Amino acid sequence: MNLLAILVGTLVAGIGSVWLAAWLSFGVFSRYTQHMLSLAAGALLATAFLHLLPEAFESGLAPQALFLTLLLGLVFFFLLDKAELWHHGHEHHHGDAHHDHHAHSHPHAHGHHHAHGERTAGHWAVLAGDSVHCFGDGILIASAFMADVQLGVIASLAVLAHEVPHHMGDLVVLRQGSSNRRAAVLKVSMAGAITALGGAVGFVLVDALKGGLPYFLVVASSSFIYVALADLIPQLQKRLSAKETVAQIIWLVGGMAMVMLVSGLAAQHH
Repeated sequence: MNLLAILVGTLVAGIGSVWLAAWLSFGVFSRYTQHMLSLAAGALLATAFLHLLPEAFESGLAPQALFLTLLLGLVFFFLLDKAELWHHGHEHHHGDAHHDHHAHSHPHAHGHHHAHGERTAGHWAVLAGDSVHCFGDGILIASAFMADVQLGVIASLAVLAHEVPHHMGDLVVLRQGSSNRRAAVLKVSMAGAITALGGAVGFVLVDALKGGLPYFLVVASSSFIYVALADLIPQLQKRLSAKETVAQIIWLVGGMAMVMLVSGLAAQHH
């Protein structure tokens, strides 16, 4: 039962997020990328602070150890980002690496930097990075399902929400090299499908490492917190008009409310 739930959750999150991203990128919402980003950031922060962390701390493990894990997790994801930046920086001709980190934040800006020169080199970097990321998401969803089905559903939805802006950026990059929309969506979907592989591996590992579950949950939280803040803080620091700032805050709070609502509904069925 658990494995089936994990596979469904990982496939919905992994491939569903790509299709949703494609629909948003090429559809009606292509103008609202910024809002989607705020919504995703709010959802991620709420998931980390209201679900994953409380669940981990209820395990009775020493808070000191769990906070240390959280701190190390944040540093790890920061370094991972740096490594990717460094790699991107060497791959591009102009060293416009600092623009590159926000692949998932600014699909539009991202596209422009890729327009010249590196038509295909960037594609594989994007897809490889995506596959690793999706595999990690799968393990994370599996560990959440093993703790609690309700938590698994929330984790699947949270992954789906945070992968959408990311995949929108990927699709823009892939579209630069080939004008074929379908090929771009297919490539990113294949990377997304690796989430299910991560889910299966997670199912095997988490069962073997039951005592480590609170740590998995804390590491998952640190990844969510890092992604939310790394994407959101640079946006918030831009000088926006009062109207744009208000819109940003509303979408951010909307993302948090969405998670609370989903978990409230899930709790009722519990």
